[in-house]
Amino acid sequence: MKVGVIGVGYLGKYHAQKYKDMEGVELVGVADVDLPTAERIADENNCKAFQDYRELLKEVDAVSVVVPTIYHYEVALDCIAAGVDMLMEKPITTTVEEADEIIAKAEEKGLILQVGHLERFNPAVEAMLPSLTIPVFIESQRISTFKNRALDVDVILDLMIHDIDIILNIIKSPLETIHTVGAPVVTDFTDIANARLIFESGATANVTVSRISRTNTRRMRIFQPGSFINVDFANRKVMTMHLKKGEFQKNGMPKQDITVNSFPEGDALNAEILHFVENVRNRTTPLVSGQEGRRALDVAMQVIQQIKDHSKLGVYAEDMSAQ
Repeated sequence: MKVGVIGVGYLGKYHAQKYKDMEGVELVGVADVDLPTAERIADENNCKAFQDYRELLKEVDAVSVVVPTIYHYEVALDCIAAGVDMLMEKPITTTVEEADEIIAKAEEKGLILQVGHLERFNPAVEAMLPSLTIPVFIESQRISTFKNRALDVDVILDLMIHDIDIILNIIKSPLETIHTVGAPVVTDFTDIANARLIFESGATANVTVSRISRTNTRRMRIFQPGSFINVDFANRKVMTMHLKKGEFQKNGMPKQDITVNSFPEGDALNAEILHFVENVRNRTTPLVSGQEGRRALDVAMQVIQQIKDHSKLGVYAEDMSAQ
């Protein structure tokens, strides 16, 4: 299979490395508007360098699209016109309308469109799935130090959309209401935010994100009848606690069975790209399809709009910078 990478900045260069080392795959080339960058990454991975990605599209079967989000729509349309399958980095596009268009056009041409929600391939996330029953409350924190990347979008499309995607995948109920707070601090976009997602079933998710903190935290806690799951995305660990029915401690609390699984060797990006390659080969629907990416984007855009509406009223997030 002949593949390429469009955009080889912070994340795209890792896509190139994974393809280069993958059996049955030929990394034909990489493309970037910054030609020296494309040439350097191409040299490191023994492939061609392109400044115009449309020239690369003439030589490949499939590509990873790892350009800034504002260019996803344009690049996707060119990929579709060229008949090339896509692994599109998240978020799928900047608007739901753009997402709908590229999904429809890709389906018309029978093309694979996979969206790069990387955390779905985190081994800790995969390990927690068998323990899910009926989640009633989810608490998620994705707190990071400031990085000079993804500054063309706010923290909701940069970070929160990961957790939105996971939550929508594990709560099997329509979303009913959203309550948000957020504010810009360092950039012109929202840098810190909180969203409370309430589902028709009564399940609730409380999601906090920040890209201006002093420490890094990526974790999710899931409470459900009789059990509790703690997922540490960063360290790829999952802890599950099950209550023992009819067995109690001296203080009256039910006794618990606690299991901790760790996956230090896990490689989510490699798993994601391998999944894409298999979908291209077998013409199967990706775990994170265009529709899945669109669903997460839709909720993220509602969060963004609420925060904008609040800011017009002079309502801002409380100071969460200590987190």
